[in-house]
This record gives sequence, C-alpha cells and structure tokens, in this order.
Amino acid sequence: MQLRRKVRPAGAAARRAALRWWLLSLAATGAAVTAAAALLAVALHFSGSPAASSSSGAPYRLSQPREAEELRWEREVAPPQLASPQSRKLDGAAERSLWLPAPSLRFVPCVAPSPEFKSPVASRGYLLVHTNGGLNQMRAGISDMVAVACILNATLIIPELDKKSFWHDKSNFSDVFDEEHFINSLANDVKVEKKLPKELVKAPKSVRYFKSWSGVDYYQDEISPLWDHRQVIRAAKSDSRLANNYLPTDIQKLRCRAFFQALRFAPPIEALGKLLVERMRSFGPYIALHLRYEKDMLAFSGENTTYWKVKDIDPLEQRSHGYCPLTPKEVGMFLSALGYPSSTPVYIAAGEIYGGESHMVDLQSRFPILMNKEKLASAEELRPFSQYATQMAALDYIVSVESDVFIPSYSGNMARAVAGHRRFLGHRKTISPDRKALVRLFDKVDSGLLKEGKRLSERILDIHRKRQGSPRKRKGPVPGTKGKDRFRSEEAFYENPLPDCLCQPGSPDSDDSLVSI
Repeated sequence: MQLRRKVRPAGAAARRAALRWWLLSLAATGAAVTAAAALLAVALHFSGSPAASSSSGAPYRLSQPREAEELRWEREVAPPQLASPQSRKLDGAAERSLWLPAPSLRFVPCVAPSPEFKSPVASRGYLLVHTNGGLNQMRAGISDMVAVACILNATLIIPELDKKSFWHDKSNFSDVFDEEHFINSLANDVKVEKKLPKELVKAPKSVRYFKSWSGVDYYQDEISPLWDHRQVIRAAKSDSRLANNYLPTDIQKLRCRAFFQALRFAPPIEALGKLLVERMRSFGPYIALHLRYEKDMLAFSGENTTYWKVKDIDPLEQRSHGYCPLTPKEVGMFLSALGYPSSTPVYIAAGEIYGGESHMVDLQSRFPILMNKEKLASAEELRPFSQYATQMAALDYIVSVESDVFIPSYSGNMARAVAGHRRFLGHRKTISPDRKALVRLFDKVDSGLLKEGKRLSERILDIHRKRQGSPRKRKGPVPGTKGKDRFRSEEAFYENPLPDCLCQPGSPDSDDSLVSI
C-alpha cells in the first residue's frame, strides 16, 4: 500500500483546538500525560516561530478529492503532532535500530505455479464452505478450502462467513472481501462461483467435518468418492483442515496466493484502512500494538465456563507459563525497555479493552500518542463498519501490516496472520514478546528485586535480539508431542510461509514475475 504524502500547514486556531481536544480526550479517560510530552506539545503548538508553524500541520492528505467529513476531521478532530518532521529525524545507530527491520536476506515472494500445475478442468461437483471463528481464523480457513477445492477438482462456492460465534457478526463475504478480485485472481487455480446453480439449491448435500491437519491423500481417498453419490459437499468447518507441512509445493503456493493476494479487503475497508495508515504516519514512524487484552481472551486465562474443555483454569499458572496476553502496563514497560521514547506513536489494534480505559492509564502515561481507529477516524467515517466486528478487525489488520513495527501482546490468529503477511512483504520488523521470560522479569520489578532501568533493558533486549521477524524456516512440532498435539505445536503455515512461498532471487524456486502487493 503506497501512500503519497502531502502536508497542509494548519493555522494557529486549528492547532490550539486540536491540542485542546487531545488533552481533554486523555483527561476523560483518566490517562496521565507525561510532563515532557505535554511541554513538547505546548512548545510546538503555541510557539509563534515559523518552524513550529510549518512543522505541526494536519495529517497527510489523500491525493484525490476528499469528502467534507475528511476535511472536518483535519479541522476539528485531528490530534496534534508532538514533534515536527525535523525533530523526529533519527539520530545515531541505536535509535535507527528501533525502526530498521532485521535483514531480509533478499527473500521475496515466489508463489507462481510450477510448469506441472494444471489449471481447473471439468469440475466433479460443488464445495460449500461454512467458515468459523473471527476474521483471521476465517481467512486461513478460506485459503485452505481454496487448496482443498483444487485437490478435489471441485467448484468452490463463495464461502459463508461465521455469523454465530462470539462476535455475532452478520457480514457476508462481499462485505469484508473484494469478491470479484477473489474470483478473478484464482481463475487459473480453482473455479469459484458466487452461488450454487438453482437446480441444486434444494438438492441433498453431503455434510462433513473434514479431518483437521489432513494431507492430499485424505481428500483424494475419503472425500472425493462422496461425489459419486452427491453433487454438493458442505464443509461444516474450515479452520485447520490442511496440514501445515509436507504438502505438494504447488498446493502450498496456492494457499499463499489465496491468503496473501486473493483475499483482498472490500474497497470501502481498503479505502478507510489506507486513510488510517496515512493519519498514523503523520506522527512519524509508528508501532502497531495488537493488544489482546480483551474479555474473550482473558476468559480463557481465568474464568470457568461450562462448555470449555478445560474447566478449572489457574490464571497465575497460565501467566507463569506465558499463556496469557501481556497487560497494558507490562506492554508499556516492554516498549520502554526496548528503547522506544515516549514520543513514539502507538496504534492500538484491538477490540474493547477489558476494564475500559482505566486499564490503559499506565501505558498511556508512558506513550501519550496512543491512537486507535476510533481516535483516528470520526464517528461518521466509522459508522458503516462500527457494528461489524469482522470489518473493524480488517481496519486494524491493514494498519498493522503497514506499520513500521508490529508487536503482538499474544500469539493469536490476528498476530499470526499479520506476522506472516509482514514476512511475505519483505520481513518487516515484527517483535514477538517472550511472555514467559517477561513475566518473570516484571514480577521481580513488582517485588522490588529488580528496578526499571539499564539492567532490565539490557536483559529484555538480549532476550528479543532474535525475535524481530528475520527470515527463518517454519518451525515443526515440539519434540515428544503426538497426535493432534503434535500438529497444534507446529508453527502455523500462514504465520511463516518460508520456505514454501519465499525464496532468494536466483534460486531454483525464484519467481521472476513477482506480484507487487
């Protein structure tokens, strides 16, 4: 996503109004503004010098004509920038290293099919897919079903999105994804149609829960024969229906073409997502923080719910093993220890934070430029998406993929999908917190055995020196695990598409017709 930047200087009145709005918004949430950040804001926004006047302008503008709502955002709502472009220049190797990605070793996408790959021929039947889970669980499942349709030589009907899970989202496929792009981009791989033929809508269907983490043989030997009796097979679930590893190279590349290229978001989502990115970039390089401190996530850490397999959950034990997301306070300590200054812009990619804004005070006090889609966009701009969790998550996904640094507080579906996409796009900097090691250090700080400062920073930097998204092969199962636990312990395919879909130019697998995304 390439954005052209144009800066329009703001007048003194507009800057004063923006500053008042920003300080009041922090006060309303109970957040404490650091003295340094507040003084810097005052210096920049109330100075009468030409430098201050020209450097603290409105967010970057889109090159095309904008609606009145966009102009209103810049005039009345846009938060102030805490530093001018001049003052945000990186000085010294240590500061530059905060934003520079790990060496990519020249790995690039190589997803073109091999000469042996066969385009779809006469279809054996139709494959209906009922996806399950949130946005990124569904995206992975849809991509798997594209590959399954190819294996079975079936016609894939546009998948039905999950409308009954925790999020209760009524979005259809075309509300979230660019349906025409999905169909056209896969035309040489799989036949995709929007609906079943009318004569088959009420025809008997074979409903199956496809076996998790299956290989090609399972689909060819156990699923394909079902078409001898039915013209339509319905997959009741879509997630994790294919193995992560040991599939034919062309099937793996097809999964990547589906996940990273075909599943483009619907145009309205793409447009607002790019606008949010542009507004974040008006502050300078930014961190996207996937803060998984949400009620549904924390419930798995310490609540007792009847229909879960694990009935009695010990939250302290879960936390000690690194199974819980970092708290906002811990995230703030982590970012500070990594060396990011308080002037660093941070985008919060998350749903409703558990406990509300009161739990964000510690993080906000360390990093005052704490933004989210609700702060970057006006209520009018968000209105078409605000009642749909999947579409709101898609906006966070776009801002996260495009960020200078991405940090997830927990390794869930969103974190894995964004991390994999950033690997696919050139191994953009992605810092994966070692939660197990961090909670031990933070507990020592809480007990007074360790103080925040140079010693803590050195230890955290050392732990995370090799956890910043550099190229590496996908991890296999944890030694000693068996059965389904073996597959669960593997690194997810879409989290790290190396070596299947990434290669170095000049290698036997390199693709000279790389797709620009």
